[in-house]
Amino acid sequence: MDKHRTFVKFVCSSAVDLETLISNNFIMKIIAIGRNYIDHAKELNNPVPENPIIFLKPDTAVLKDNKDFYYPEFSKNIQFETEIVLRICKEGRHVTPKFAASYYDAIGLGIDFTARDVQQELKAKSLPWELAKAFDHSAVISNLIPKEEIADIYAIDFSLQQNGQAVQQGNTKDMIFSFEDLIVYTSRFITLRKGDLIYTGTPAGVGSVAIGDVLEGFIGAQKMFSCKIK
Repeated sequence: MDKHRTFVKFVCSSAVDLETLISNNFIMKIIAIGRNYIDHAKELNNPVPENPIIFLKPDTAVLKDNKDFYYPEFSKNIQFETEIVLRICKEGRHVTPKFAASYYDAIGLGIDFTARDVQQELKAKSLPWELAKAFDHSAVISNLIPKEEIADIYAIDFSLQQNGQAVQQGNTKDMIFSFEDLIVYTSRFITLRKGDLIYTGTPAGVGSVAIGDVLEGFIGAQKMFSCKIK
C-alpha cells in the first residue's frame, strides 16, 4: 500500500487508537507548553508569560499502554505535571485563528514528567531545559478521544490521583492560552504535522513521585491512564 495513503488513513481517522499511531511511527513530535495556568506559574515562582512557552520532547519520550515508569538515575526529584493533550490531524504553517480548531481531531490526557532538580540547575545556568524534560518515557499518554465526543472542549475537567489521593485538578477554561492560541502561535515557528501531540500545560499541584507510587489520570470521571513508579 502506498505509504502516504497509509499515513492519511491512520492519522486522520478519529477511530484509530494511540497504539496504532505509535506502532506505525505516526507520532511525529511532541510539542509541550509551559506555564499555561496562572496558579501553576505562581507555585513555581515563575512570571506569567505573555506568549506561550514552547519546548519539545522526542518520540522516545512517549510512555503508553499504562506501562510502568522507571525512576531515572540522574535525578532525585521527578515531578508529575498532568496535561490535556491534542492530536494534530493535518499539516499547517502560519495557521490563522479562523481555521485553528480544524487542526486537531482528538484529545487525551498525559503527564509531562520533569526532573525538577535538573531543570533548576539548568535554569540557574541559563541553559535549555531538554535534559530535564525530554528524557526517555517522560511523556505519559492515554488513548485519545475524538473531540466531537467531548461535550465542551473548552471546559474539560481533568485530574490526577497519587496513591488514591487527588493531587491535581484542572479545567481547560482556566488556560491562559486556548488550544487555538497554541496552534496559531506554535505554527508561526514550527510546522505542525499529522500525528504531532501538543501537551497544553499543567494546572497547579505538581508534586514529586517516589518508587511504588501509582498515578491515575482522569478526564471527568473517566480513568484515562494508570502509571506505576518503579
